[in-house]
Amino acid sequence: MHLPSNKHSKIIGITGPPGAGKSTLVDGLIGELINQKKKIAVFCVDPSSPFNMGAVLGDRIRMSQWYTHPDVFIRSLATRGSMGGLHPKIIELTELAKAANYDYIILETVGVGQSEIEIAGLADTTAVVLVPESGDEIQTMKSGLMEIADVFVVNKTDRPDADAFVRNLRMMLAPAFSTHSNEVAIVKTIAHEHKGIKELMEAVEKHQQIAGANGKRYLLLAERAWKIIQEHRMKDITKEQLAKSIKEMGSSSFNLYQFVRQFY
Repeated sequence: MHLPSNKHSKIIGITGPPGAGKSTLVDGLIGELINQKKKIAVFCVDPSSPFNMGAVLGDRIRMSQWYTHPDVFIRSLATRGSMGGLHPKIIELTELAKAANYDYIILETVGVGQSEIEIAGLADTTAVVLVPESGDEIQTMKSGLMEIADVFVVNKTDRPDADAFVRNLRMMLAPAFSTHSNEVAIVKTIAHEHKGIKELMEAVEKHQQIAGANGKRYLLLAERAWKIIQEHRMKDITKEQLAKSIKEMGSSSFNLYQFVRQFY
């Protein structure tokens, strides 16, 4: 509520299917931005542990060289059941990072799919990471990819058929390009060799220069406002309390609709 306004910080979203090399790519982006004398905050969102709700892959071994760097902040977060591929408090966390005067905030999501598109509303630029073997996955995720990608990254292009995959991706996206004033960039990278990272950063910066206000942000904020209102109105009610009340009523005389009517 009282955080200072900061409009110069830019948010880069990195998403894509598991195994696409997102963490290695983020590691390369950190290095590129450090060379530009930038301050970077990185939030890596992992699947939640079913036992303690913590981040399953919280060690972030691939980014270990940056943990003690004074201009880099890295935090692993769990989805905690959120269906959008992000942490439920990600808006608040990014606002804190902006207030801390970071130049770039990088968000790495769990994965991409029809329900995991919150990143498009939060990031100034969303990069969707794919690999040459992603052909079948693209068909199942096609509409989601069309909607959220500002930049496509084809990683691990040292693998066979990488060039053919890039050509097919361009052909698949051609109808979408005809309805947009700006063509979505497709960047080839080999993240573990740090190849293509500079070109990716150039594509991100170019998009941020030509892109206007992120219209999807309003939908994300509305969704977050809805959740906050729900939490406020339900703050005195827990599932444990409801379960206890239902147990005391007995299953034979229990009527679900009559039971919930008392909370209207």
